[in-house]
Amino acid sequence: MDPILIGKGITDDIAVTLLPRFGNRHGLVAGATGTGKTVTLMTLAEGFSRLGVPVFLADVKGDVAGLAVPGDGSEKLAQRADEIGVAGYAPAASPVVFWDLYGQLGHPVRTTVSEMGPTLLARILELNDTQAGVLDIVFKLADDRGLLLLDLDDLRALLNLVAEERKDVSTEYGLVSAQSVAAIQRALLRLSQDGGEKFFGEPALELADIMRVNHDGRGVIGILAAAQLILKPRLYSTFLLWLLSELFEKLPEVGDLEKPKLVFIFDEAHLLFDDAPAALVQRIEQVVRLIRSKGVGVYFCSQFPDDVPANILGQLGNRVQHALRAFTPRDQKAVKTAAETFVPNPRLDVVATLSQLGTGEALVSTLQDKGVPSPVQKTLVAPPRCRMGSITDAERAQVRAGSPVAGRYDNAVNRESAAEILARRTQQAAEQAKAPAARTREQDDGQEGGFSQAIKDAIFGTRRRQGMIETMAKQTTRTVGTKLGNQIVRGILGGIFGGKR
Repeated sequence: MDPILIGKGITDDIAVTLLPRFGNRHGLVAGATGTGKTVTLMTLAEGFSRLGVPVFLADVKGDVAGLAVPGDGSEKLAQRADEIGVAGYAPAASPVVFWDLYGQLGHPVRTTVSEMGPTLLARILELNDTQAGVLDIVFKLADDRGLLLLDLDDLRALLNLVAEERKDVSTEYGLVSAQSVAAIQRALLRLSQDGGEKFFGEPALELADIMRVNHDGRGVIGILAAAQLILKPRLYSTFLLWLLSELFEKLPEVGDLEKPKLVFIFDEAHLLFDDAPAALVQRIEQVVRLIRSKGVGVYFCSQFPDDVPANILGQLGNRVQHALRAFTPRDQKAVKTAAETFVPNPRLDVVATLSQLGTGEALVSTLQDKGVPSPVQKTLVAPPRCRMGSITDAERAQVRAGSPVAGRYDNAVNRESAAEILARRTQQAAEQAKAPAARTREQDDGQEGGFSQAIKDAIFGTRRRQGMIETMAKQTTRTVGTKLGNQIVRGILGGIFGGKR
């Protein structure tokens, strides 16, 4: 299988390539702003796509969307491609599917609260350890009671249930304080204001839809519109980490393949690790280390190589380092760190070269035969065939109209879940607790039977009113009783006083 041409070595005048069978050994693209990182990412994405490998990457600045349309075919680019030795260079578009968490610039991307899980959700909500523990209890309670957690309304309903049954829940699952529940509810309010309501729900994203190959065998490039999402760094990084975790958990083991099943590019990678707890960093390291055997290559893109923790950096076999400007002590340290990560080249002073690289130039080292890193090469990066810039709204709409997943995710579905079930139970309990209202005299008189029933009621009476017969019987009884009583009294008095009977 033909390798992916990254560029041409300036020092040694050789082709610098990436072998497809080592594409799942992960990689790093680093460099200062404006040094050509995005163009390098587009070149790599095109190369993998032509090999039939699907790619998923984020469009932070809006210019990666240019992969969907052909380039302008300028003479300057043609000359550069010819100088590098790009065979059959011509403007061409790649098969692209646009995605957007907010559903504005692409198909909506959704997941359920249950699929996200309490650990990643706690990171989005910026909860402390105690609050994260309460969130664990909420998820466990939902599982035990068979309540689906699909959207934020479901999570709010479970929190209200925990607050109402706090004493019983604390006894069975562990201490739950009202303050922790309130803190989680406030965090959910902030997430909702940031657009979280659109992110959580159904239909949830299916992994098969980001691992597509089109009819001519080219891998489909999924582009996540992230220009607005990047303003919510926790939501951005946690979503991509969730997606990576889903790939890790659901894809089968395949070992080493002749090419990856998917290439996952994580732009602005420092956002993933900023303020991340040690347990989360350890989880990321585990995923990166093991997902290789599932045929997925992960490529991080950031300004400095030390934005990525050392344990993870050691797993990245393919390196593309653009220029670093050593203006500050931090920059100088980063230059030394970057230089030390490359296999030395006797003909190249890496430290000096790093600060002298021009736009479109990079230091490159990739895995070659037997997985051994090649000596670092100063490389002139090959130009992509697509447009190197943003696209118009009309062009984006045209691409979306021809999308293979058009109509599948565009309309949200709200099936019965925890919020609806708990609301129905509350309503039923309220109806059962409500005492039946006392019937009035008019309601008694107005029961079925009409006029004839009214006559019967008048003669025989009702439960609340005496009838004529009952009234007459009582009066007769009283009259007879009175006369008989008078006779008895007179008899007794006559016997006492000697009167006549």
